[in-house]
Amino acid sequence: MTVYIDPPAWPGHGRMWSHLVSDASYDELHAFAARLGVPRRAFERDHYDIPEDRYADAVRAGAVEAGSREVVRLLRAAGLRRPKGRAQPRSS
Repeated sequence: MTVYIDPPAWPGHGRMWSHLVSDASYDELHAFAARLGVPRRAFERDHYDIPEDRYADAVRAGAVEAGSREVVRLLRAAGLRRPKGRAQPRSS
């Protein structure tokens, strides 16, 4: 089980952002983000949005650097990809 982060290349709110993902489970991803002090509200469908000033913190904590395409490939391979516009499964 590994957590990955892509380079901060996504603009928003006057900053650049990275995506933090897991190749195994959302539980692993949520636990890693919590250890970094990233609020749960930063979770979007299948990843956490991480501002560029926190990128090095995530890498120091053990996130593996990967390209954006690789991050998407890893999510798909793990069955964790949740693209925009698709209905989310309901929780029971």
